Amino acid sequence: MCPTLLSLLSLGFCVSLRIWAAVGKYEKLSLSAWPSPVVPLGQTVTLQCHSHSPLKRFRLFKTDGERRLSELQGHHFNNFTLGPVTGEHAGSYTCSEAYWSAPSDPLQIVVSGVFQKPSISAHPGPLVQQGDNVTLRCHSLVMFDKFILHHENSTGHFQRRGEMLTGGYAPADFSIGPMTLASAGTYRCYGSLRRSPYEWSAPSDPVDIMITGLSKKPSLSAQGGSMVRSGENVTLVCSSESAFDQFHLLREGVNLGRHLAGGQSPRRALQAEFPLGPGTPAHSGVYRCYGSFTRSPYSWSNSSDPLFLSVTGSTTSTCPSIMDPHTTEEARLPQGHSSQLHLLLRLSVAFIYTSIFLAVLVCHWLPIKCCHHGRRAQRRQNSEW
Repeated sequence: MCPTLLSLLSLGFCVSLRIWAAVGKYEKLSLSAWPSPVVPLGQTVTLQCHSHSPLKRFRLFKTDGERRLSELQGHHFNNFTLGPVTGEHAGSYTCSEAYWSAPSDPLQIVVSGVFQKPSISAHPGPLVQQGDNVTLRCHSLVMFDKFILHHENSTGHFQRRGEMLTGGYAPADFSIGPMTLASAGTYRCYGSLRRSPYEWSAPSDPVDIMITGLSKKPSLSAQGGSMVRSGENVTLVCSSESAFDQFHLLREGVNLGRHLAGGQSPRRALQAEFPLGPGTPAHSGVYRCYGSFTRSPYSWSNSSDPLFLSVTGSTTSTCPSIMDPHTTEEARLPQGHSSQLHLLLRLSVAFIYTSIFLAVLVCHWLPIKCCHHGRRAQRRQNSEW
């Protein structure tokens, strides 16, 4: 009975091996890169070969010549670490099981930072109403053959949004829209050359595209009024009846920062204060504020009504002088008008002093002349007698 049992066990084991071999032969493996298939120059990347069967050894290949790389065995025996990466690591990779499986689909590993970073800009601006379009323009002083646009959503995951061939120093315009919550986020662009498609430039500086208009607008005010003298402290207050987590302050489209909602007004409207410090003429401009929630950082409320802040004059002078070039009225004039005012003031002063001097000379000269003529007349009269 024992020999029969051993024979059955041997037969079952052989059948199992054939089944696993068949499964491995027709199973489609997959290859992924962590943290990203776009790897900065000098960093490392981990390639993981995924399989449903209990296979233990995998091989990693580059498609250029099927050159076998070092088999690095990780915790699950299917992890391969590359790096610190150089331009030679850039290329297309596949993986397979050591004996039975078919190769995975190719995975492109891109090495970034090989060339100087391009620039990115949003037109007409980074704040877009729901349903509208925005154009992201990538341009560079390097003569790239192609620009690639990447998008990072609220979860922090980067995905390739598109690529565009260009010639010479021509920019690449990517149209995004109609705008939705899914299309809002952080965008960067890369440049590459035709001769080395897997070697990219460093990423551009990020541009954040916000979708606005999904919540009621807050209100913006200035403590002490919107007319401020130079040197006085300036504090702007953004408040709303909605329970926003954050408030954002912008001056003429430039983001000045965000502030966590702090405190409630007597009307139970959340508010946040933005202290700008001692006011200077540079603080003058048009301000707006927005509200947002931490769960959707790229979704902002409607814009507040614009606040026109004017910082003029000086707190040290109480009485403006016509000779003082820093008076309030002159500060409101353009530079050319200010120069003309200086010239007119100098000419007026010179004319006044000249007039006084001539008047003194005339008054001094007339009595002497009258006295001299009087004496000559008296002598003539005496001679006649």
